[in-house]
Amino acid sequence: MTFTIREPKQTETETEERRRLYMELENCIGCRSCLAACTQCGGHEQKNRNYVYDVNPLVNRETMPLMCLHCVDPACARSCPAQAIQIHETGAVLSALVEKCIGCQNCTIACPYGIPKFDEEENLMYKCDLCIDRTKDNIPPMCASVCPTNTLQWLTESEIEVKQSKNDVGNDKWVTSMPYLEGETNVTVNLPGILQGTVKLF
Repeated sequence: MTFTIREPKQTETETEERRRLYMELENCIGCRSCLAACTQCGGHEQKNRNYVYDVNPLVNRETMPLMCLHCVDPACARSCPAQAIQIHETGAVLSALVEKCIGCQNCTIACPYGIPKFDEEENLMYKCDLCIDRTKDNIPPMCASVCPTNTLQWLTESEIEVKQSKNDVGNDKWVTSMPYLEGETNVTVNLPGILQGTVKLF
């Protein structure tokens, strides 16, 4: 399958502003285009590193993409005794380095979201690296490039702030789909009006 990549129109000012992946989960229709696109990201070796989760398949058709949130202080990296998990200058938390990973799987246990996966054949941990070959040049990751409903968006900090202000519930908190977020992340997740009583914790 071939994808047409939608490159954002960028002004000179925008190219200097940091961009992050923003997720509006209420838009997800479960098409799984993001999964197919993930396999075509450079360095992924045709392997999908993201997931689409059926929230409650017995009751409704709600789905949500699940991917690495690229924590600012990632538990996976802290738990690695071989220092195989590196953090790129853009904030992306990368997959384990082949030459350093010892296959201990500490990272798979430490991650509160169950993101890192262990490849037994290669004896190596792999996970979403935010398409670092693209995002380091401010090009959107493959998943955001093909999402037909804008569930996944590659936005500037100021654009994210505008979206957050629309869903503000007071006290500098805003509605999110993940009330269990532990610490600051480089991926922003928003699900307005569906899960009442959940707030952004960081």
